[in-house]
Amino acid sequence: MPTAVIMEENYDKLLEQCEAQELEAPGGIATPQVYAQLLSLYLLHNDMNNARYLWKRTPQAIKSANPELTAIWAVGQRIWQRDFPGIYTSIAAFQWSENILPVMEALRESTRQRAYSLVAQAYTSIGAEDFAAFVGYSVEEAVKGVVSQGWQADPATRMVMPKKPDPPPVSLVPNEQQLARLTDYVAFLEN
Repeated sequence: MPTAVIMEENYDKLLEQCEAQELEAPGGIATPQVYAQLLSLYLLHNDMNNARYLWKRTPQAIKSANPELTAIWAVGQRIWQRDFPGIYTSIAAFQWSENILPVMEALRESTRQRAYSLVAQAYTSIGAEDFAAFVGYSVEEAVKGVVSQGWQADPATRMVMPKKPDPPPVSLVPNEQQLARLTDYVAFLEN
C-alpha cells in the first residue's frame, strides 16, 4: 500500500478518535490538544464547515491560552479566503508541536497538489512568479516541479504552460441497459 494512502487512513482514524474524545470529554470541554488536532485534521480534509463550527464552540479561555490553536485557525482563515500564498506563509510562520507538525506538512502538500490541479484546469499559461506564489515554492523550485509533471516552462518569457488534465472517462451505458431504458421510455410515451 502506498505511503500516502496509509497516512490518509491514519488521519481518518485519528479524526474519528479526536471527535470521539471531544464528545466524551468531561463537561463537554476537551483538552487544547484535542481541539488543535481536530481543527488541523478538519483543515487537512478541507472540511471548512466543521472547522468553523469547532472554532466557534471552542471555549474562549482555551483559544486565548493556546497560541498553536490560534495559529491553526489563522491557516484555516487563509484556506477560507483561498489565499494560497497566505496558507504557506501561515504554516511556515509557527513552530508546530510534534503531534500537529505532520498534519500541517500534509496540509501544505495537499494544498500544493490542489493548486497544481486548479492551475492545470484554469490556465493555458501563467507567469512563473505567480505560479510559484500559488504553489508555495521559489520560482526555481516551481519550474523544476512543473517540468517533472510534464508541463512546459519557457525561460525566455518566464511562463509556465500547464498540461491539461485528462477529461474524466465517459461512462458508457451497456447496450442491453440502454435498450431497456429506451423501451421503458417508449412504453411510457404510448400509455
